[in-house]
Amino acid sequence: MEKNRRKARKGTIKRVHVDQHAIRANIRGGDRPVITVQNRGNSYKSHRVTIDGPSEVIYVKHGSPLSCGARCWVETKSRVTVGDEVLE
Repeated sequence: MEKNRRKARKGTIKRVHVDQHAIRANIRGGDRPVITVQNRGNSYKSHRVTIDGPSEVIYVKHGSPLSCGARCWVETKSRVTVGDEVLE
């Protein structure tokens, strides 16, 4: 199967975080994707994400969480594969 390629500017920051609400829903019998990748105003959801390069885990106890409320996330400028989509 050929992978879809979504082109982002080289070095664009991508943020990967886990949706705790989806995890809770799945415990009650759902099958929602729990991983979200944010890139240039778009959000991509999946059960699996691969980061092809360096990344950094960020946690903010006090201060500014992401707009979705996440306080811990992975940030990278590397290529990220979300399901069958590649974000470069």
